[in-house]
Order: sequence, then C-alpha cells, then structure tokens
Amino acid sequence: MAKTKTKQQEGLDLLEDPELLTGKAEEFFSDSKNRNIVFGVGGVIAIVVLAILGYKYYIADLNKQAQVDMFQAVYYFEADSLNKALNGDGINLGFLDVIDEYAGTDAANLAKFYAGAAYLKQGSYTSATVQLEDFSSNDLLLQARAYALAGDAYSELNNYDEAASLYSKAASYNPNDQFTPIYLVKLAVAYEANGEFGKAADAYDKIISKHGKSTFVQEAKKQKARLQGLAAE
Repeated sequence: MAKTKTKQQEGLDLLEDPELLTGKAEEFFSDSKNRNIVFGVGGVIAIVVLAILGYKYYIADLNKQAQVDMFQAVYYFEADSLNKALNGDGINLGFLDVIDEYAGTDAANLAKFYAGAAYLKQGSYTSATVQLEDFSSNDLLLQARAYALAGDAYSELNNYDEAASLYSKAASYNPNDQFTPIYLVKLAVAYEANGEFGKAADAYDKIISKHGKSTFVQEAKKQKARLQGLAAE
C-alpha cells in the first residue's frame, strides 16, 4: 500500500526536482486570478521603487539649489546682519525662507542651526530653542554645538532643568578634549543655578578625570571643592 506523502516530503521533492517546481509554477500561473495578483503586486512594487528613486533624485537636486540660495544668508550671518540673515534682503533668501521653501533638504536642516544661532544672538531665546531643537545632524561637532546653543537659550530663559539636559547631551556627544570641557562647565553652571551643587561638582569632576589635558582642569578643581562644600551644608 502506497504511503501518503507529508507536506514536508512534498516540499523536499520540489527542491530536489526542478521539473516538479516548474510544473507547479505553470499550474499556478494558468489560473488568471493568480496571474493578475502576481502582476498586480509586481506593478505596485515597481511603482514604489520608482517613486523612491525619483524622490531621492528630486531632493538631491533641490538640495543643490537650496545651498546656492542660502549662500548670501550665511554671508549676512557671519557679518552679524542677523535680520537679513534670517529674513533675506528682498532679493536673496534668508534662513527662514530656505527652511520653508526647501523643506526636507540638508540645506534646510542646516538653515535651522543658523537660524537658531541668529535668534540666540538677537536675544529671541524661545525662537532659538525651536530652531535648534528641530536641527539634527550626524556631524561629530555640529550636533553637540546645537545642543549647547539650545542650552544657552534655555539658561537665558532661566529654565535650568532643560538647559542642564541639553548641556549633558552636548558633553556626551562625541566627547573630546577641545569642546567637551566647555560643555561640562556650562552643565555645572546650570546645575549650580538650579541649586544642585552635588551634580555641579560631578560635572567639574568629569573635566578633571576625563579631560586632564584641558586648560579648564585647575579651575575645575577649585570649583569642585567649593561646590562640595556647599553640597555638604
């Protein structure tokens, strides 16, 4: 008496015998419904792939134009003509225009950093936080700088909790002996302003223990001792 094959055995037969597999495929495609489903799904996938490629090309091209249009705004920023840097001069775009007109591009993202820094210089601290916190970068130094600038804005607004959070992010992002000690000093100052003397002392201790070559070390030692005394009171 012949044994009935299990589904697993049938699957093995298909793998071992290409002719069986071909026969199964022909049987499947002979049904018009199955054929329509396969080609319909394939068509959708093709459209999605083409749309993604088209969007990437569009964004890349748009980004090039945005960089050109932002050039004058950067010049105004460096010259401290902050209103023109933000809003343009009537002919050339400002950072805010670039953000609106070229949304989704790297140039628009960078414009947020510049706009935040410009607002900070102007004393428009809330506007500065909005732009700087919306900025995002994989750059090893620029992202930390954005965190620190946003922290400066919150410090000016006397929101030391938020300032400390951002300074902590800045200090933790790609730590280095050049900039990290500066962020740690800012962090310590924010903690002290918030009455958190122990945390402030710990921030100075990180300069001493992890950035021994920094020019801030001697001052950090003095401030750490002072804050530890305040924390013990």
